Amino acid sequence: MTTADLTIHQSPDGAPDPAEGERVFAEDRAHLFHSWAAQGAVNPVPVAGAAGRHFWDYSGKRYLDFSSQFINLNIGHAHPKVIAAIKEQADRICMIASTFANDKRGEAARLIAELAPGDLDHVFFTNGGADANEHAVRMARMHTGRPKVLSAYRSYHGGTSTAISLTGDPRRWANENSGSASGNVAHFFGPYLYRSHFHATTEAEESARALAHLEQVIAFEGPSTIAAILLEPVVGTAGILVPPAGYLAGVRELCDRYGIVFIADEVMSGFGRTGEWFAIDRWGVTPDLITFAKGVNSGYVPLGGVIVSNAIHETFREVPYPGGLTYSGHPLACAAAVATITAMKEEGIVENAARIGEDVLGPGLREIAERHPSVGEVRGLGVFWAVELVRDRETREMLVPYAATGAQSRPVDEVVAACKERGMWPVYNYNRIHMVPPCTITDAEAREGLEILDAALDAADRHVA
Repeated sequence: MTTADLTIHQSPDGAPDPAEGERVFAEDRAHLFHSWAAQGAVNPVPVAGAAGRHFWDYSGKRYLDFSSQFINLNIGHAHPKVIAAIKEQADRICMIASTFANDKRGEAARLIAELAPGDLDHVFFTNGGADANEHAVRMARMHTGRPKVLSAYRSYHGGTSTAISLTGDPRRWANENSGSASGNVAHFFGPYLYRSHFHATTEAEESARALAHLEQVIAFEGPSTIAAILLEPVVGTAGILVPPAGYLAGVRELCDRYGIVFIADEVMSGFGRTGEWFAIDRWGVTPDLITFAKGVNSGYVPLGGVIVSNAIHETFREVPYPGGLTYSGHPLACAAAVATITAMKEEGIVENAARIGEDVLGPGLREIAERHPSVGEVRGLGVFWAVELVRDRETREMLVPYAATGAQSRPVDEVVAACKERGMWPVYNYNRIHMVPPCTITDAEAREGLEILDAALDAADRHVA
């Protein structure tokens, strides 16, 4: 236990300060415009501090962070090596334009490229995951001379115009209604055996039929019009869906056959989340482009990017790439990335995530499923798990409907509230609870989170048919 862990009941000045919490809340509600929310319904918890796998409010209540904030805090809160690297870089140089060479920018690019599979040897830096996907699609379109991109219905790729068009989840709808989304996107069904679109009964059937469906979509959309297929190797927000054996290799083969660029969106699944540096490594598949953000430096300073294969890099050797950002490869962000990757290697953090998933979270969640009739399925890898809640295990009716809002979502809201009341902060999406703690989580903390979820699921069981 570190010194920081010993002070997690206290606000920054060393003691609970509810009055300061009220001031922070009031200022937020007076001036902040929150994302993905009706502004009148926003009720944020004022956070006083954080360390390790915990954060705490101004009353002194602490929460075990099973959300990793936006599933990006892979190295945990306040990692001393990353903080020290940011401070050191700030003392040297805070900002230099991307037209100049910078030591930390180059080192971060090298470290990231070294982790990538195959010949993905070049890195284009962005500010986050959405613009990484925007630029990856732009590269693919220019490389192929084709306009169209395919992505899965069960997906999330970001909130910017192209990225939200590629997104499959319901957040896309309002953007399309407002004219904020861009075109030249078609969606398809990826593998999801528990709710198979293909009437499959085994993983092998699901893989084969999902690939046959994807090839049909390619045929009907016109192979000569398709620049890229964009996939999350393990689907994140839309369900933590682990693909069956052979599926990603099959996508790679389809892309090769039709001259399509394969883009792996590793924004959420990368940098240890699945117990691998990149989730796609688990299946030994090499895409043409990898997008990343989140875990590359745990969001300590915003950073994202695209890892580019040599073939696509060659497209732009003599032809200028028509894109860039003021803060591309920001020195503070890159210094944080170098420190994060180095610490993860030195401290075995990726290996810890894999072990926690295999030895603690996976077995613990399966035991919980046996005790609670509201649990239809648990699935995941590393520190990336979903608990799917149902009203009836036989029919697999979702505990709350797809795209549920308001009163419809109350049964899951009750589970989430029970978790928070007991001191654990989870992620939820419609009828699922996502258990996604930092990759640094300890066995004891993982078991504590499981115990809290176990008790909270009593609220879901009351709604079982």
